[in-house]
Amino acid sequence: MNLDDLLIRYFAATDLSAVSPAMLEAGIDRLRVDFGLATDRAQRFALWSLLFLLGAAPDLDVAFPEPADRDAARNFMDLMDRGSDD
Repeated sequence: MNLDDLLIRYFAATDLSAVSPAMLEAGIDRLRVDFGLATDRAQRFALWSLLFLLGAAPDLDVAFPEPADRDAARNFMDLMDRGSDD
């Protein structure tokens, strides 16, 4: 999944600063629905990652039944945290 494609799909823009608060909320709602319906592990991870970046991701225990997926999500969270320290 391409980030720009996801942003266009859920928010109709690649620049989230140009998105109104109402559009952002609606996009996050659609993203949560698609995440809940997704069965492909890679797709679920991509959608969860975007939700995480937007501050709207569900807890790992709820989001990922597979321990390997939870570990990957923790690694992603750590990488994002390290990147924000720079």
